[in-house]
Amino acid sequence: MTSRRHSFAAALLVAVFAAALVGCGDDTADAPEPKGDCPVGPVQVVVSVDQWGDVVRQLAGDCAEVTTIVDGAAGDPHEFEPTPSDVAAFDGADLVVVNGLGYDTWATDAVASSSGEPKVIDAGEIAGSEVGDNPHVWYDPTVVRETATAVTQALQEVSPREAEEYYTDRFQRWEQALAPYDAAIERIRAGATGRPYAATESVFDLMAAALGLTDVTPSGYRDAAANESEPAPADVDGFETALRDRKADVLIDNTQTEGPLPQQLADVARQAGVPVVPVTETVPADAGSFVEWQVAQLDALAAALGL
Repeated sequence: MTSRRHSFAAALLVAVFAAALVGCGDDTADAPEPKGDCPVGPVQVVVSVDQWGDVVRQLAGDCAEVTTIVDGAAGDPHEFEPTPSDVAAFDGADLVVVNGLGYDTWATDAVASSSGEPKVIDAGEIAGSEVGDNPHVWYDPTVVRETATAVTQALQEVSPREAEEYYTDRFQRWEQALAPYDAAIERIRAGATGRPYAATESVFDLMAAALGLTDVTPSGYRDAAANESEPAPADVDGFETALRDRKADVLIDNTQTEGPLPQQLADVARQAGVPVVPVTETVPADAGSFVEWQVAQLDALAAALGL
């Protein structure tokens, strides 16, 4: 991970010099006034969902005004219906950051119908995934870094040249802030590679794969959950049997999944002595930063695995 991280930072620095050769227009008559420690006026950035909102805010600092449409517990992004004011937020945006992969189609539709032509960063495209693949790409550590790099480069492109060093500095600070996240991932990977886990829903699966864990969730249940449909009774029985037989070392429970079934499975796991680790799909209101949210969940998983 360290070499990959350094390559991202190197690519970012190259982008700074490339952007400097292109430069920006000289028309500053309508330019907004600088704010905070940014040397230029802020650009307008719209982020579809809060899983990426804090990442973008940390990278942009005072050089951007960041609007996140689905923030905190505002609703299930899968079923979110934007209001006219939500759609209007995309008008005049210099940069839009979306998750993609069908997770926030309403956002890409809003961009298409907006009056401007903002630069768009799509995390799903960066991941190289397609609609139908696991859309929860903010749980993939590599995609998080690659998306952050792309966001920083995009900010440099849509801002005046005087802000380039500012964004480079913000990116480097954000990389440093990832140290606890990196350490938690490495600690779990070192002690848990190959260990089995099951999940009530696929939200954490990309992180679990990065940690080297093995998914033993019954396939029938897993497919039904991925398609947001009800699993067959036989699939539920098979899942409960697997938990009672302790075929999983831990159960990952997405506490934002609707319906009584996840709680039922969590109860079976606890009765069988299988630790249950709660995770969330969106950032809890009291979670602090993206890094703090992720590290808290990783620490809970490490404790459940005895690491």
